Amino acid sequence: MKLELLISAVNAEPESLIRKMRVATDAVLINQCGREESAEIKVDGGCVRVFSFAEKGVGKSRNRAIDAAQGDIVLFADDDIVYEDGYEKRVLAEFEAHPEAEALFFNLEVCPERRTYFNTDYKRVHIWNGGRYPAYSIAVRREALVRSGVRFSELFGGGAKYSCGEDSLFIRDCLKAGIKMYRTPVLIGKEEPREGGESTWFKGYDEKYFFDRGVLYAHLYGALAAPMGLRYVYTKKSVMCRDIPWKQAYKILKKGIKEGRDGLRNIR
Repeated sequence: MKLELLISAVNAEPESLIRKMRVATDAVLINQCGREESAEIKVDGGCVRVFSFAEKGVGKSRNRAIDAAQGDIVLFADDDIVYEDGYEKRVLAEFEAHPEAEALFFNLEVCPERRTYFNTDYKRVHIWNGGRYPAYSIAVRREALVRSGVRFSELFGGGAKYSCGEDSLFIRDCLKAGIKMYRTPVLIGKEEPREGGESTWFKGYDEKYFFDRGVLYAHLYGALAAPMGLRYVYTKKSVMCRDIPWKQAYKILKKGIKEGRDGLRNIR
């Protein structure tokens, strides 16, 4: 088997980024930078194919990478991930040890305030526990992904209309399509904050944050969007609702749910 990284980046200098990330395998680098061009960069252990585009949106970026992918196992990556020495062997060894797994969620070190998961065992992932994982934790057998036809939503995520959630929707759609997903305690890298520490999408717990979360919940949970939204806001109110009271935040979230449901009706 061969591993290939699928890297999503914005305004990157490709050679510098590849060195920083310690890329040591084949990779596809999608660079959204305002121009259209392509190149190949040799690295110890493989070749990085670079595709630059003028468009924006992490969903578009990841879909471009999927379409260009050639590896047996593809591992999604962001431009703030730094990989451990031997990450390729660790990933491939897990897939060889677990032929039943079509996708694996790996551990990466992140700062405590951004951590949404940390795997301590090998276990099946289902709809109800898959929403905590970021896209950069996912490695998947490319054949299974191509067979499923699943792609990332281009409505959600950095650079898109709604600010986050493309990874949760992708995982949900993979599970609905029958892709067998498992978590593993194997560590393969760490997240290093971008220069200045600024997120590409998170600008604080403002009105847009809660509204976009409501749109996402309409797509994720359907009829359960409102109670799930209430649970989310209420249980996290001490962190998220310092500027906007939690009841007001929930009202904003419900407006987002309505917009999300209207959009789904239009799709149908």
